[in-house]
Parts: sequence; C-alpha cells; structure tokens
Amino acid sequence: MGDNEMAVFGLSATEEELYRHFLRNPGTSADGVHLLLRTADEDAARALDRLRELGLLLPATDGRVVPADPEQAVSHLADRRLHELHQDLRRVTRARHVVEGLRAEQGARAATPQGIEQIEGLAAIRGRIEDLAFFARAEILSVEPYTRLSPENIARSRPLDLRCLARGVTIRNVVRRSALADPPTAAYLRELAASGAHIRVADEGEAGERLLVYDRRTVLVPLDPRDTARGALLAHKSGLVAGIIALFEKIWAQAAPLDDAAGQHGESPLSEMERRVLLAMCSVGKDEAGARELGVSVRTYRRHVADLMQLLGAASRAQAALLARERGWV
Repeated sequence: MGDNEMAVFGLSATEEELYRHFLRNPGTSADGVHLLLRTADEDAARALDRLRELGLLLPATDGRVVPADPEQAVSHLADRRLHELHQDLRRVTRARHVVEGLRAEQGARAATPQGIEQIEGLAAIRGRIEDLAFFARAEILSVEPYTRLSPENIARSRPLDLRCLARGVTIRNVVRRSALADPPTAAYLRELAASGAHIRVADEGEAGERLLVYDRRTVLVPLDPRDTARGALLAHKSGLVAGIIALFEKIWAQAAPLDDAAGQHGESPLSEMERRVLLAMCSVGKDEAGARELGVSVRTYRRHVADLMQLLGAASRAQAALLARERGWV
C-alpha cells in the first residue's frame, strides 16, 4: 500500500486503499476484495462497513459498490474531523482539574495556593503564564511596560495569544506608547488587533509596571518591577484581585486606542522634550550647544540622546537622525 494520505481524516491505510480501489473500479463487487488488499476477510469487512458509515461508499441493491465523489467525500471527512477536533479542544480547555490532580501528586508542599504564591525564576514564570493562558476561558487583562519585543518574545507569545483569541477569550492589553516605535513590535500588536484583541496605548508614566489578570480570578505581578526575572507574585485572594482589576481599568480608561495612538500613521510617539532633543541632534553640532538650546545640563542632554538612540534602535547619532526622518518624526 502507498502512503496513508487520508489518515489526517481518520481513515486507516486499509480503509483508504479500499476506497481508492473502488474509485478505480466503480460498480464492481466487494467479493474477494480482501485478496486484492492482502488482508484478512474480517478486516476488509470492517473497513467496508466503516466506509459505508462515513458515506464514502454508497448503498447499492445489486451487490455492486459505488464510491462517493472524491470532492464530496473529502469535504464530508474534513467537516467531521474538524468537529471532532473542536470537541477535543473544548474538553482539553476544561481539564484544569487534571493539572490540580497532578500538582497534588507532588505533595502538600506544592499544593495549589489559596492566597499569594511566589514564583522564582524566569522559566517558572513563563511556564505559569503559559498554563494560565492555556486554561483562560473568558478574559485576559494585561499591562505591558516593554519598549520593544525581541523576535524570541514574539515567537513565544504569538501562539498563546492567537490560540486564546481563537477560543473566544477576550484580550485587553495596554502597552507603552514607545513600543510603537519598534517596527516588529508594532506589527505584532497590529496583528493581534486584527485577530480580535483590544489594545490601547498609554503614556510612559501610566504603564509603569507589568500586571496580568486571568478570568478576573488570578493576578500575576513581578516581584521586582525593575527586574522581572527575579520572580513574580501570583495572587488568588479576591480582595487583591479586585484591587488590581480596578487599577487596570483606570489605566485602560486613560489609554488611547491603538488606531488613534501616536505613531500609528507616522506621527511622532515622542514627548515634547524628546522631540526637542531630536531636533537639536539633527541641527546642532556639539552637545554643549544642544544643552544650552534646551536649557539643560550637558549630562542630561546626553542621557536624552542615549535614550532616543535606544528607542530608534540606532548605532550612531547620524543613523538616529536618518531613522527619525524616515518615520516622519522630524
């Protein structure tokens, strides 16, 4: 027998070969077909019965076998298989009790916490986030204070986010305005929005710390906002969760929709001071002259320059000026 190409639809190699046989020989009898397939008579009989059950072989009164049209057969099998996969997915997403049972096997020291749990290590945090996202059933709220996402971050987050959206989970995400200055990050955020996520953009001071809320029952926040790799706190207490949700709603209300955010259509996402520093970089030669023009110290001016170069992803001031002009910021 050849490759079992129809296995993806749930057909065995014997069933597929039998269907292909009758496509090549329509209107023939099923007598002795097990000899052609080099299989047991009872195996061939079971395969015939299943093909009739699936509608791939049509009923005939004279003992002859008529195969269903391939296009109709494959369409029917695809619909049937997709329905089975959808049912499996619903069962899996409702299987939280399996995780709880497995955790119980670890003993009392790893029992599911009822108040606040401390998670240590970046790998453990990522694992718990994936766990929470996988079992989310209604809503995920998040404030993300990053200025850019690395390709690795995007590759890790995309399947989690898109899978949640495909299940009908509502995602509301607040990001910093400066994140839109990074083209890959901005493109990923627009991809999520196109897939159904609700994304808003906040000014730098309004989205200062990361927070994640799952189904309004569980909150995850960093142990140290300045070093998220140190660890995280997972809260289950209703009072703490309600307080974090209230904070999120305040940030959400003050943020702008992604489509209206600065930088979406070539507008500058910079603050007034950053814009003035950028103009000075493009028109003034020495740092001393730029600092005098802005009325700040040389040290402060140079710090702003360094921040702008990092924001633009530039290796030099000349490249920063060029990138700013390309984006229409100056």
